Amino acid sequence: MPGTPGMWHLAVDGSALPNPGRMGIGVVLRQPGGRVHGQWGREVGHGCNNEAELRALTFGLRLAADFGARALVVQTDSTVLLELLAPAAGHAPKQIARLQSVADEARLALARLPAVQWLWVPRHRNREADALARAALGMPARDEASLAKVKGRVKDRSRKKR
Repeated sequence: MPGTPGMWHLAVDGSALPNPGRMGIGVVLRQPGGRVHGQWGREVGHGCNNEAELRALTFGLRLAADFGARALVVQTDSTVLLELLAPAAGHAPKQIARLQSVADEARLALARLPAVQWLWVPRHRNREADALARAALGMPARDEASLAKVKGRVKDRSRKKR
């Protein structure tokens, strides 16, 4: 996982205020070895929380591929995202008609990366991405530790020029 040679790490989260409503995404991309490569938080239109999760994933996957990642661990707290894109062995992907076009965009972004592993985590272990998504909508972080990690990082920032 993080720290594995050549393995990048992508944490994603999406929020909607209200649900459905304005959508915010949070993305944290770590280089192999764990160093934060960049953090992004932005408002991305109007929709539901599950659409926001998919948009965060698509944005993050595109960034990872653009920055040269070949192997990636994707961390999410969204079970719907996993059911749509990474179903358990022996199960067909979940189909949700209203999310189909956004899920298809995510699948195209996934196809750019040769090796992707999925990691579901509870919300409290996805704090940085959650804080960025919430901040993009003007909402406070759920806790002070998360806020301190992302303070001033709601605008796009990365350590590598694109």
